[in-house]
Amino acid sequence: MRMSARSLGRLVLTLTLTILVPVSYAAERQRVQVDNYVIQAVLTPETHQLKAIAQVKFTALDDISIATFELHNGLRPTRILDAEGNILSAERISQESSVRVSLPTGLSKGASSTLIFEYEGAVQSADDSPVPGLKLAYVGDPISYLLYAGAWFPMVGYGTNRFSATIGISAPTGYTVIGSGKVSSGMPPIAENVETPRAANAKRTAAAAASGKLTVPAGYTTQTFTYARASFPGTILIGKYEQTKSSEGGLDVTVYTSPGNKNFAQAYADTASKEFFFYTTSFGPAFSSKLSIVEIANDTVPEAWAPEIAAINSRAFAAKVNYRLLANTIAHQWWGTMVSPATRDDWWLNDGFARYSEALYVQHVAGQAGFEEVTKDMAVGALAYISVPLSQVGKLDTFSPEFQSLVTDKGGSILNMLRWVIGDQAFDKTMRNFLSQYAGKSATVNDLEKVAEQASGQQLSWFFVQWLDSTGAPEFKTKYTIYRTQKGFRVVGEIQQDLDLFRMPVELRIDTDGKTETKRIEVSGTDSAFAVETFGKPRKITVDPDNRVLKNSPELQVRTSIVRGQQDVEQGDLTEALKEFQKALDVNRNSSLAHYRIAEVFFLQHNYQSAANSYRESLNGDGEPRWTEVWSHVQLGKIFDLTGQRERASNEYRQALQTNDNTAGALDEARKYLQAPYTPQSAPSGSQ
Repeated sequence: MRMSARSLGRLVLTLTLTILVPVSYAAERQRVQVDNYVIQAVLTPETHQLKAIAQVKFTALDDISIATFELHNGLRPTRILDAEGNILSAERISQESSVRVSLPTGLSKGASSTLIFEYEGAVQSADDSPVPGLKLAYVGDPISYLLYAGAWFPMVGYGTNRFSATIGISAPTGYTVIGSGKVSSGMPPIAENVETPRAANAKRTAAAAASGKLTVPAGYTTQTFTYARASFPGTILIGKYEQTKSSEGGLDVTVYTSPGNKNFAQAYADTASKEFFFYTTSFGPAFSSKLSIVEIANDTVPEAWAPEIAAINSRAFAAKVNYRLLANTIAHQWWGTMVSPATRDDWWLNDGFARYSEALYVQHVAGQAGFEEVTKDMAVGALAYISVPLSQVGKLDTFSPEFQSLVTDKGGSILNMLRWVIGDQAFDKTMRNFLSQYAGKSATVNDLEKVAEQASGQQLSWFFVQWLDSTGAPEFKTKYTIYRTQKGFRVVGEIQQDLDLFRMPVELRIDTDGKTETKRIEVSGTDSAFAVETFGKPRKITVDPDNRVLKNSPELQVRTSIVRGQQDVEQGDLTEALKEFQKALDVNRNSSLAHYRIAEVFFLQHNYQSAANSYRESLNGDGEPRWTEVWSHVQLGKIFDLTGQRERASNEYRQALQTNDNTAGALDEARKYLQAPYTPQSAPSGSQ
């Protein structure tokens, strides 16, 4: 349910991830660092079974006697061995999707060791997921997905612990397996790199190593993916895919789609190549010139990434390429794969950078108007939740709407403001230098600040303190007087806002009878004076006309209330959703979007008369966004069909066609229901 221009594109991801995150992702301080995995896994799609052995080399970050690893609740450890082949005791903590392994001799800080996990189980239900209610791993037909976030192997430090991996996957012949790194045939050896044991234990270790080999059934094919760099190569995708290859400019792009989406593959390959080359030019070379664009199921996240992989769900494949979603996902080949956050408080260095990279690509292909659309979307997400500063976001659940909005949209907004403060040239240098200095490493916000100061020659601690350690945003107002002068006019006034400690350069635009005048004003405190000379008579004064500064406004208040309301709908709390939508109407009684969202709630409740009334209010509102018109007509048509008024329904569908607006397939829906009446079973309801 993603809008055509993706004006609420990031919102879809946020809404998809509204279920509670596992406690383990926000649990006690990480006490071990995984360095390398060697994994063998056999998948049986018809029974949803996964059987695996994982050799885990790790380093203690403290003196420890217990090592804790996250592991999908659908998977049951059958045996855990230490480096000498001893069987260790372990405790399964299902509430945290974790396994606590006792280390009889302990491990001192800085020391490394190896554990071998043997485990198996059904990977099918979202109830067993590390994020209850959200599938992050699934074994079945026609597409199986083992996302890194699904904890299908023993893991620690989700999103912050960089690791290398050798992963062998065996699946029935006829399935295509996609992973990160160099591909070879056969299973990787387990226990080959385990420390040499004492002689007394040699026999026991040999027996353990021999047992650490999975039996591959007849009719199965095995591939191994070796990714030697420290990154996040933990995602494996398996399916009966059609392949479409492209090798433009030396970039090796393969698009993997279901047969039904094969016709869209070439357009996605071409778009991916353009986006990849744009980022290469903007930031520098990626680790790899290989990229797999992979279709994943609609019942998981809208997008996922791993080194050399950009996965998007089936719904996103269409004749009109969802280039914004694709651009955001591909950007993680730089921001995530190459440079990653050192802590969860630094997470916006990943998702915020990808979000702003998406905005830069939109600016490249759609100009300033397209760029401003993205920055407005980011502002909505950035201000939807203001209870926690971005510098303390690590205390939130990783997959919560609040965390996602802050790290993605406020993070992107901060980069947009940094670009305005230091200028395009210094900003471009900052992005390139940050990538080159921290490629293959974890980085902190302090690292970014130092790179930006070096690139710009400016002291920037005030900027980062203001936007990372505080919440909210100013709402600008102006008070001014116009004087006639010998050469024209002089405007003398103040920019006013309500944050006492606020400091930012702000552009002031004065539209006149003649030439438009602009001036950069240093706003500091609640009142900042300005004086501007103009030749023509001033007609309109606008503060920050190009949305370079994150700021509040009545329009933004409407949109943020609607965002929160939609998230309440996703969680099934329709009462709270209506309250949020009503808040939007309290600010703007004429908001077509607020009326539309209220109508959707009534439609879900089968309160068709109230739904129809609200769709009519949406049609009579301010018309923003434009798609509310076509979808209001489509939804009214459905209501008339449901209430046995076929002629009136057909009239609404015809009015929808007259708008010539096919946002999210609205015209396709209208044509479909002109041919046959809408019934609840005939198609998914609801629009955006």
